[in-house]
Amino acid sequence: MRSVDYCFGCWPGGPVVPPPCLRCGARSRYFTAGLCARCHHLGFGAAQSCQDCLAWGANGGGAGLCRACRSWRRNNHHIARCPTCGRTLTLGRDGVCRLCFRHAASQREPGVPLDVVGANKHGQQLFFVDMFQDNTLRDPPQRADAPPGEPARVRRADGQVAHQPVLFTMRRDLAAHGRAGLHLRADPARYAALAPVIAEVAAAANWSAQHHEEATIGLRIVLGIQDAPTGPINASDVALLKDINLPVWTVLAVLSHAGLLIEDRTPALDAWFAQQVHDLPEPMTTQLRTWFEVMKNGTLRSPRRRPRTPGTIALHLRWSLPTLHAWAATGHTDLRAITKDDVLDALVASANPRARTGQGLKSIFRLLKARKVVFTDPTSRVKTGEHERRQPLPADVTLLRQALASPMPATAALVALIAFHGLRLGQLQRLLLTDVQDGRLNLQSRTIVLADPVRQRLSTYLTHRNDRWPMTDNPHLFVNLRTARRGTTVGSRWLRLAVGPGLTPSGIREDRILDEATANGGDIRALADLFGLSLSATTRYATTLDATDLAPGSPTGGHH
Repeated sequence: MRSVDYCFGCWPGGPVVPPPCLRCGARSRYFTAGLCARCHHLGFGAAQSCQDCLAWGANGGGAGLCRACRSWRRNNHHIARCPTCGRTLTLGRDGVCRLCFRHAASQREPGVPLDVVGANKHGQQLFFVDMFQDNTLRDPPQRADAPPGEPARVRRADGQVAHQPVLFTMRRDLAAHGRAGLHLRADPARYAALAPVIAEVAAAANWSAQHHEEATIGLRIVLGIQDAPTGPINASDVALLKDINLPVWTVLAVLSHAGLLIEDRTPALDAWFAQQVHDLPEPMTTQLRTWFEVMKNGTLRSPRRRPRTPGTIALHLRWSLPTLHAWAATGHTDLRAITKDDVLDALVASANPRARTGQGLKSIFRLLKARKVVFTDPTSRVKTGEHERRQPLPADVTLLRQALASPMPATAALVALIAFHGLRLGQLQRLLLTDVQDGRLNLQSRTIVLADPVRQRLSTYLTHRNDRWPMTDNPHLFVNLRTARRGTTVGSRWLRLAVGPGLTPSGIREDRILDEATANGGDIRALADLFGLSLSATTRYATTLDATDLAPGSPTGGHH
C-alpha cells in the first residue's frame, strides 16, 4: 500500500493477517492493491494448474486461469454444475465446462458429431495451457517438391532439416499407431543412401520378393522414428517392428552391413538373471551380480578365469537359488555372514540334490572369495558328493530303422551321423560343408571315415539342400528355412525335432557307444579314441557291460 513502509508480516504490533485476494479469494501470498501475487499483473506467481480446465502452466496475471479459460468466462456467463465432471463452474453453449468440451473435441474423429458425454465417461486427458492454437503455427506448409503424403519439414538456411531436441525418451508404441503411414516419415535423403544396401544384402542372401519389400518398409519406419537425423541406429528401435508384425532380422542385416547398428538390447541371459535375483535383498544381489559378470565374461585379472557357457551359469544359479531364498527368509542379507554351519544345514542327505546344491554354492563362494568379495569360503572342505551317473540304455531299434529310412533327407542324414559315428549335438550344429571331403568327416580333434550308409544319406541330403536353397550362402551343412537366409547355425531344438518322435540325439549317441563297448569288450582306450570321450565317460560305458540285461543277445540289447 502507498506510504506504508511495512508488509503485513512486519506490521508494528503484528503480524497482521492479510486480507483475501479480491479476485480469487486466496489468503496466501498477498501482493498489493488487494490482489495476491498470482492475480496481480506485476506479481511473481509460480506456474500451477488452471482452476477451471486443470491444465498445467497457468501463472501470474490470470487469477489462476489460463488465457483460454479467461476468454471462456468472458464469453460465457452461466455458472452451474457440469453434467459430465460434476464441478460447479462456467459452462459453455453445449452445457459443459471447458475441460469436458476440450477433451471431447480432441477425441472426435473427422466427420463424426461431437459426443461430449460419451468421450468423458472414462475421465479426461489433461494438457498444458494454451496448447490448442492454429495448426499452421506448428505444422509448416507442404513443400512444393515433396512427394505426396510426406510429412512437412522445416529447412534451415543451410538446407538441412531442422529437428526439435528431445525433451524426454520413452518407448514408442507402434502397435497403437498401426503400420499405415509410418514409412512416410523417413527422411528421403537418408533412405536413398541405404536403398542400394538393401538390394546388395538381398541379392547376397537370396531374399524373396516379400523379404525385400518388408525390409524396405521396416527400414523406412525405423528411420522415421529416429530422434536424430544422422548417426547410428539402436537395435532396440528395430526390435519395435515386432509390434506391427514386420521381421526384425532383415532390417538388422541391412543396418549391420551398412555399419549403422548399435546393439543395445539386453541379452536374454542378463534379463533372466535379473528376474531370478530381483526379490533377493541387498547386498546379496550385488554380490551375485559380481559372480554373474565374472562367470559370463571371464576376467584377465589374477586369478584369471575363462568365461563359462550360459548353460553352466544357469545350472549353478538354479541349484543355488532355493538355498539363497531360504537364507534371505531367515534374515541373511549378506553372503559374508554365511557360515559353514549354514551351508551344512542347507545340504540335504540325498545324493543328487545334495551334490547339485553343493556345486552351485561352491561355484558362488569360490569365485567371490577369489574376487575378495567375501572374507572366507564357507563351502571349503564341505563334502557334497558327486552326481549319480545315469546308466546308458540302448535305443529302440525299430524307431532307429524308421528314422534311417525317413523320406526327409535331413532326418536320415542326422540320424545316420549319430547312429554310426556318435556325433554330439553341438558338432552337428557347427558342421560345415567343407568338413565333408572325399568320404571323410573332418572335425577339430579327429578325422572320421564315413560309413557307406552315411555317405548315401549325406549325398541325398546335399542334393535336397541344393534343390531347396540353391542360392544360399550359409556355410553350415544343416540348414532350414530360417537359417538358409541368415547364415547362422540351426537351433538345438530343430535338431531334436528332426531326429523324429521317440528318439533323442543323446539317446542315439549313447546307444552307438554302448554297442561299440559291447563289441570290443569294454576297451576304454578304443572308446576314447573313437568317440572323443574322457576317461570317466568311457568308464561309465565299460562298467555297463556287467549288467546282464544289456549283454548281446538279450531282449533289450544287441547290435543294429
